[in-house]
Amino acid sequence: MHIVFFGDQHLDSLGGAQVSMRLQREFLERAGHTVTVVAPKMHGPRASGLDDPSNVDLPSVPITVDREYSMSWPGRATDRFVDRAMTHRPPVDLVHVQADFWGAFIGHRYAARHGVPVVHTMHNRVDVGIAAVTPLHRPVLSVLNVWRRSALRALGEPVGGSDGWAFLRGIASGASAVTAPSTHFARRLEENGVFSPVDVVWNGIDDDVREQTLAGAPAERAPGRPRFVWLGRMSPEKRLLPFLEAFVESGVDADLEIIGGGAQRAAAEKIVAGMPNVRFAGTLTYPQTLARIAAADALVQTSIGFETQGMTPFEAATLGTPSVISDPDIAAELGGGLWAAPGAAGTEDQRRVGLVETLRRAASDIAAGSAPMPMREVSEAFRQSSRTAAMIEVYERVLAG
Repeated sequence: MHIVFFGDQHLDSLGGAQVSMRLQREFLERAGHTVTVVAPKMHGPRASGLDDPSNVDLPSVPITVDREYSMSWPGRATDRFVDRAMTHRPPVDLVHVQADFWGAFIGHRYAARHGVPVVHTMHNRVDVGIAAVTPLHRPVLSVLNVWRRSALRALGEPVGGSDGWAFLRGIASGASAVTAPSTHFARRLEENGVFSPVDVVWNGIDDDVREQTLAGAPAERAPGRPRFVWLGRMSPEKRLLPFLEAFVESGVDADLEIIGGGAQRAAAEKIVAGMPNVRFAGTLTYPQTLARIAAADALVQTSIGFETQGMTPFEAATLGTPSVISDPDIAAELGGGLWAAPGAAGTEDQRRVGLVETLRRAASDIAAGSAPMPMREVSEAFRQSSRTAAMIEVYERVLAG
């Protein structure tokens, strides 16, 4: 098959969806398929030297101060650019949209023009993400829905509505199948009329890198001073700042490594200024990140209601590292091998108190050598090879009609 991925961001930019798409492409190619990735051209210092022939880099403009992220305008000029680029490639069998904004519009427009079926993977809980970064989320969602109806008008009667679920219903309306990376997100998509049934296909971990990481990790975790690791984009929906405030308040005798970057880094550093046991590692490569997770005694994930899967606790479980989890949906999906922080549905003060207590409990368990063990079933099911096999089944079902 020749599968064309459409994304909101270049695959070499930072982000969980980009990591997932890179792995999907690699393992699909190992299985003998051809994958082309269509996404906005990357800008900034990390963009130099990016020339992958399997990418179609769209004309774009940077949209963040660090120029890490960019956008391409969905319209006739972009349509023509994509069509010209695709004339030099094999015939397309299937479009796989893995985008929530302009990439989704561009991908669905391409599929409709060429009569190609679409599989759409939902990566983003749009309403929660926008609410986390602006108090004007309702007007923003209304504008996004107007844009969505305009961009996809040629595909048929636009789906009405002005909230986040209406937006997702609209961009899924042209799909033959919709997948979600977790059971809890798939359930919400179905309950809100986005699509039904939604196929659950977890994002995975690179089989080879997993084995290499495990080969270099200690055979057993010795009791002692706990080592926590937090990683992700430093933005409000990830709740790094509330976590650091809880970590300071907990007073645990533990080391903490924070991996990633983003707009909240300066504020985060200020909270823990003068604490020698807290280290900011910056942005690391995928193998380096996995090695840090494997070396830690516990991974901490503090977002609530935003993650459509939450890849890092699954990566941790696959590497034998338990997690501190604030989101009850993610805790339920993991099934075990974790400390669940109470208070997710309460006030921010209640969430902080619950996280403080949980960090103390985790530190105590680790020091005593009684930390929980991740479930073996999760570890096996999270391998990218098994995830790619599951996605190929979806592709074949769609192509069979």
